[in-house]
Amino acid sequence: MSESSESRGAGRVILLGRPNAGKSTLMNHLLAEKVAIVSDKPQTTRSRIVGVLSEERGQVVFLDTPGIHKPQHRMNRRMVRSVSDALVEADLIVVVVDSTVRRRGVDERLVELVRGAQKKALLALNKTDICSKPKLLPMIEDWHATGLFEAIVPISALDGEGCDVVLDLIFERLPKGEPEFDEELLTPHSERFLVAERIREKLLELLREELPFATAVVIDDWQEPEGAAIRIAATILVERGGQKKIVIGRRGEMIKKIGTLARHDLIEYLGGPVHLDLHVKQETAWRENARRLGELEREAQRLV
Repeated sequence: MSESSESRGAGRVILLGRPNAGKSTLMNHLLAEKVAIVSDKPQTTRSRIVGVLSEERGQVVFLDTPGIHKPQHRMNRRMVRSVSDALVEADLIVVVVDSTVRRRGVDERLVELVRGAQKKALLALNKTDICSKPKLLPMIEDWHATGLFEAIVPISALDGEGCDVVLDLIFERLPKGEPEFDEELLTPHSERFLVAERIREKLLELLREELPFATAVVIDDWQEPEGAAIRIAATILVERGGQKKIVIGRRGEMIKKIGTLARHDLIEYLGGPVHLDLHVKQETAWRENARRLGELEREAQRLV
C-alpha cells in the first residue's frame, strides 16, 4: 500500500432517508456544485446519483439514493431496490431526517435498514433553520436511544449550517485507501443523463403535484456541430392524454416555459449555447413497462 493510501480516506457513503428529507441538497452543498436535481416534491431522486468529493483528506463517493417509500409501481420498486444495493456497497451510512416532519419516536423503517446493514452510521437532522430548538431535543433523544448512530448532527443543508461537521465525521470514519475515481471528477454520470435530469427538474418545478410522478425525460439526439450551438432533442413521457395536454399547455405555453427554463440551465451547465427541442409523447403505463424502465435505468447507470 502506498504512503498516500495509508494516510488518506477513500470510500462510499450512502445518503439514506425518506422522500424530501434533503439528501440531494446536502450532497450538492458538500460538493459545492449541483450534481443532483432538487425540488420540493417527494421522489425527485429516482436513480442512485453519484457525487465525488476529493480533497487533502481523501475521496468521498456519495451515493444519493431515492427516498424510502412504499412502492406502488414497478418503477418505484426499482427505486427502493437501488437503495438496498447502495447499502451493500457503502462503507458508511448517513441518514438524513427532516426535522419538520412530526413523528412520534423514530422512523422504524430507517432504523430497520440501518440495523440490518451493520455498518457505521451518522444521522443528520435536517431543516433546523425552520425547526425550533425545543422541538429538536426530543428528536435527538429518540434517535440516540436506538444506539445505531455514532453521532447526531443538527444541520441545514440549504444554508450549510452543520454540514462541515458532518463532513468531518465522514472523513474520520472512512477506510484508508486509494481513490476510486480521478480526483478531478465531480460525478461519473454521463452528460446525457444529467441533462435529462435537469429538464425533468423543470417539470417538477412547473407542473401540478400529481403530474411529475408520471413523467420521464429521454434524450433522443445530441449533436455538437463545430462552432455552433449544441443541439439536443428530448422527449417528455406521460401516461395519459390529459397529462400530455397539461404538459403542452394552452397554445403550447407550458412546453415553451419548460423549454426556456431548461435551456437557460443547460447553457450554464454545458458552458455554451444550446438549442433544445422538446416533444411530448403519451406512453401508457410506462412506469410498469420493464423495457422502458430498463432503458432509463441503463442510462442512469452508464458512467464515464
